[in-house]
Amino acid sequence: MRITQGTFSYLPDLTDDEIAKQIAYALDRGWPCSVEFTDDPHPRNSYWEMWGLPMFDLADPAGVLYEVKECRKAYPNHYIRLNAYDAHYGRQTTALSFIVQRPPAEPGFRLDREETSDRRIRYTLHSYATDRPEGERYGDTG
Repeated sequence: MRITQGTFSYLPDLTDDEIAKQIAYALDRGWPCSVEFTDDPHPRNSYWEMWGLPMFDLADPAGVLYEVKECRKAYPNHYIRLNAYDAHYGRQTTALSFIVQRPPAEPGFRLDREETSDRRIRYTLHSYATDRPEGERYGDTG
């Protein structure tokens, strides 16, 4: 199962050249970028771990791409995404966000059904990855 979160999520994974072009697009509009990672990509987990600080002072896409590559080295089995922020409204607004790395295997989610009072049915999502301890979720699955 392929996680579909953010822009470009239904497309094949972007190459580093394509990522650099998206970074350049964001920087040309004055949107600073940041890199985030997680091993729990649940749709309601919108607060991923931040890799360093947002790069407010970088104007060259190569600098942002360097940070993406360093995060990949440190977390080869995690999801990594790039965010670009637009502050034109006086607040931090995510203008662009997309996944730049996925683990080698994405175990996906299951839909749990629970019957409650008055014949109501409640559904919840369960990530198969969370069956393993944090930090070991996307390692060797064999």
